[in-house]
Amino acid sequence: MILSGDTIRQIKARMDRYPTRRSAILPALTAAYRQVGHLNPAIYREIARVMDVPYIEIAEAASFYTMFPKHEVGRYLIQVCHNISCSLRGADNLIAYIESKLGIALGETTSDKLFTLISVECLGGCSAAPMMQINDTYYENLTRARVDEIIAQLRTEAGQDGG
Repeated sequence: MILSGDTIRQIKARMDRYPTRRSAILPALTAAYRQVGHLNPAIYREIARVMDVPYIEIAEAASFYTMFPKHEVGRYLIQVCHNISCSLRGADNLIAYIESKLGIALGETTSDKLFTLISVECLGGCSAAPMMQINDTYYENLTRARVDEIIAQLRTEAGQDGG
């Protein structure tokens, strides 16, 4: 069993809130993601079993949403928006800067497993571009200096020195 008893209880509690089991698929995926840190077919199977819904319904929902990584990611998942608004306001340069700062390319994780960097189509903050999301926190109107501050703060939180 991959999911903890607590996560299974969370999934069942969410199922009780909705008129159909299928309505609880996204909350179930979120609960599993928060526990494991990524999703994969084994986790889909377990969620399907707990919810008594077809596996394909779980897999389809998980594959549709970019907020559920399909492989292990670092402690901090950095998602930089590259949609038109962010791109016009420097997202590509920002991505290149973060790659250089962390020593990784898009889709990679730092050797200390602290940061994973990906780009996403839209984070819904076009008026505050460029922006990124790190785990559940949004950062808007980004500059290189602000990125430096954010990364330094996260390293401090993780018990590492700057860099």
